[in-house]
Order: sequence, then structure tokens, then C-alpha cells
Amino acid sequence: MHALIVIAHHDSRSLTHSLAKQVAKGVSSDPNNSFEIADLSAQAFDPRFTTNDLAVHHREAPPPADVTAEQTRIDRADALVLVYPIYWWSMPALLKGWIDRVFTNGWAFDFNPETTLVKKLRHLRVHLVAVGGADEGTYARHGYADAMRTQIEHGIFDYCGACVVTSELMLESENRDPIFHLEAARTLGRNLFTASGECMCKGESFFSMV
Repeated sequence: MHALIVIAHHDSRSLTHSLAKQVAKGVSSDPNNSFEIADLSAQAFDPRFTTNDLAVHHREAPPPADVTAEQTRIDRADALVLVYPIYWWSMPALLKGWIDRVFTNGWAFDFNPETTLVKKLRHLRVHLVAVGGADEGTYARHGYADAMRTQIEHGIFDYCGACVVTSELMLESENRDPIFHLEAARTLGRNLFTASGECMCKGESFFSMV
């Protein structure tokens, strides 16, 4: 089995990068599994959705080379793992722009005003690892977890038919011993291909509080 681990953080020394490495270690603990890391910042992926991308959406132009390269990466993966810090109660613009440009009409879904929406990523198993500085009480008190569930799990992945299998919220990242989160990330990697196939968008809790 093969995993694509996508990192959206500019600092290679960050906890986000360390978590991604631990997920990779967990995956590779089984010699039958493999992984690929897509470091969006290091590869200088351009997240800007331009008029050319809009033309792709309207099927007036083919996707550019950088987009098709990312789609090919996803196509050869059995699992997609997104590892990112939470900025303003959502994902960084770099990762959102990657999704905006890569999850195109015709590849991630088929949309035509005259036909029914076709979800084309039903085969894709998704795992989310979000790094948050606030504590669990803050997320619960203000409804941030529910808001993120709506915009990310339902608004993005369910729209394309992809199954969000696990979603980990690594809380208190700035004042808590990181070993706790690093161990959780390694465990996630070890269990990546044995986790329940039930999609969390069917009503399960969005985040497992670690």
C-alpha cells in the first residue's frame, strides 16, 4: 500500500514536519507499505487560482503540468494524508490553494448544470492531521471543530466522494510536550491501512482529541 503525505508548512524544523515524518515512519514499519512526501513549500507549488485555473474548471483548457503532476501523485496513492497547522481556524492558504487547483472539475468530480454531480474520488481514503495551538475547551466552546468539519470534511472531501477515515487534532502544540503528538502520529502511520473504512462524514465525530 502507498501513502501520499502532503505537508503545508514553510519551516522544515516545525512540529508539522516532524509529525509528517513520524507518520511516514509508521507507514514504513510494514515493509509492504511505502510513502511519498509532498512538501508544498519546498517544491514551490503555486497556490494562486488564476484565470487559467478557471478555464480548467469550465473545461475550456487542460490542467497545467504542475496540477497534473499532483493529480498523478494522488492517483497512485491508496491513502492521502494532509499534515498542516491551523491558521485562523482553517488550513493554510498554501494547502487550500493546492486543493483549489488540483481537485479539478473532470478529475475530482464531474459537474455540469445539466447533469447530476458525479463524485470521482470515492476510492480515496483521507487522513487529516491538523496542528492547533489552542486547547480542547476553546475548540468546543466556540464551535471551531464543527466549523472545520463543515468546510473541510464535508465541503471539500465529501463533495468529491473521498472518505475521511481519520482526523487528528494535535492540540496545545505550543506549550505541550511534543512527544505526545509525535507518538500519536507514528501510531496513525502504522494503522493507516488498517483503520476502519467508515467515512467520518456519515455522522461520526470529526476530531479525535489527542
